[in-house]
Amino acid sequence: MKRLLLRICLLSLSALGVVSGCDKKASPEAETAAPAKKASFRSIDITGAEYARSLELPDADGKNRSLTEFKGRIVVVFFGYTQCPDVCPTTMAELSEVRRALGPEADKLQGVFVTVDPERDSAAVLKAYVDNFNAGFVGLRGSSEQIKQAAKEFKVFYAKVPGRTETSYTIDHTAGAYVFDTQGRIRLFSRHGAGAKALEEDVRSLLAERGA
Repeated sequence: MKRLLLRICLLSLSALGVVSGCDKKASPEAETAAPAKKASFRSIDITGAEYARSLELPDADGKNRSLTEFKGRIVVVFFGYTQCPDVCPTTMAELSEVRRALGPEADKLQGVFVTVDPERDSAAVLKAYVDNFNAGFVGLRGSSEQIKQAAKEFKVFYAKVPGRTETSYTIDHTAGAYVFDTQGRIRLFSRHGAGAKALEEDVRSLLAERGA
């Protein structure tokens, strides 16, 4: 009886070894994608998400811009507004810091700021704001309806909070940035407060992926 049980156990272990071997010998396509799956990110990995797939809005010069034109670069998209007292300037400053830290690869990082306050963020105001952080950043704006649709695509929340006067309102909004890889695929959600170093590490990891 004991010999029978031992034989069953050995057969079971052998079977597991075969399954494990099949997993390791994946198809060439799977091996190509392996680095993306194995990468350890500091941000939230949302690879394959069914949202944040596209973004098309006019920039501060009135030119229509799309995420597709930035293919080949890591793109970080952030929704905010120029009169934001803390979250927005902190995020933009950190993004600028990451770009500087990349040194020779700085041009491989593209920052995109989308205003959720087109009422006060005129083209001139928006342009001055993004240029204050980095000349390579792009500021996007549109009609209230266009912004609403863009925010919906990215699952971004924003809501006006009344102030003492009609124009002194603030806006509650999602405090985080969306990171796209060099192939234009949504990959990460970088939470506010994670810090520039964490984002830098994630950007470097994405740049190091096969095919980047």
